[in-house]
Amino acid sequence: MTAIPVRKIIHCDCDCFYAAIEMRDNPQLRGRPLAVGGASERRGVVATCNYEARQFGIHSAMPTATALRRCPELLVVPPRMDKYRQVSRQVQAVFRDYTDLIEPLSLDEAYLDVSQSGACQGSATLMAQQIRDRVRDTLGITLSAGIAPNKFLAKIASDWNKPDGQYVIRPAQVDEFVRQLPVSKLFGVGKVTASRLHAMGVITCEDLRAYSQAALQAQFGSFGQRLYLLARGIDDREVKVERQRKSLSVENTYAVDLPGLPECLDQISSLYEQMLKRWQGLADKYQVAGCFVKLKFNNFASTTAEQAGRDMAPENFPALMEQAWQRYQLPVRLVGLGVRLRPRSSAVGADQLSLTLE
Repeated sequence: MTAIPVRKIIHCDCDCFYAAIEMRDNPQLRGRPLAVGGASERRGVVATCNYEARQFGIHSAMPTATALRRCPELLVVPPRMDKYRQVSRQVQAVFRDYTDLIEPLSLDEAYLDVSQSGACQGSATLMAQQIRDRVRDTLGITLSAGIAPNKFLAKIASDWNKPDGQYVIRPAQVDEFVRQLPVSKLFGVGKVTASRLHAMGVITCEDLRAYSQAALQAQFGSFGQRLYLLARGIDDREVKVERQRKSLSVENTYAVDLPGLPECLDQISSLYEQMLKRWQGLADKYQVAGCFVKLKFNNFASTTAEQAGRDMAPENFPALMEQAWQRYQLPVRLVGLGVRLRPRSSAVGADQLSLTLE
């Protein structure tokens, strides 16, 4: 049997990316609790924050109002997505000097497969160090890196010495490292699954190894097999050079609840315009497979109404809006529009598509 070659995977994760860029561009923000996000009076949320803010328990996705209660001195600045995308492209240009096998997860993190790279005499550890040095010296921000034989462990390792650090898990160290790893660190284990595992007396991966694959599948269904493998440090996922999008959407949370359906319908035009701007960068790779509307009501219940079809014309959305609103008939705090996507097939000609982009 042919042995499977050991991969060399680097997971690169920029440190508090949006906030780091804001502090780089405005030195007066450094050393102070800082968050990038929406205004509290408009029901905004924190997109990211610096480490000074994190000392107060502030984190991404936290309502800005809550963050300000925890830290009244918190500085909140609005996001500049065009700038963040520009810096992200610059960071990825550094990555490409080491490998073409890059899988971006977001603007600020990516997997790199450097197994066949000749840079740094093939040393993934030295490549990670060079990448970090170059990003710091040329772009004025820092990133942390994890180096391991697979994606699962590389992502965990990149968080080990944050910020501005790196951690290596060599193949011979995998078993010992994983044994002591808390199960809450496993890919796909959220709070609910972690609570179930803890109730079973499973705190670490060594505890988890006491259960057979069949026993875990009986408890957790198909995810039980995944747990069985991860507890042993096994992850055969390849670095995917291009991630496939499944949808495109835009949404807005309102400072004052929209009282009824007419006010919700009034939002379609501006949201649709935002969606079209984002669609322009995807139209050559994807085709529309359906439209949807998302509403979140003042009781925090959410619902989505959608329909299949290749037409993303604006007249498709009012009926979906009404369908969604009728389910609760309450004031609305969030409205979103979106389209489902599928990769564009070379067999599908432009004359077969019906996309209204005017």
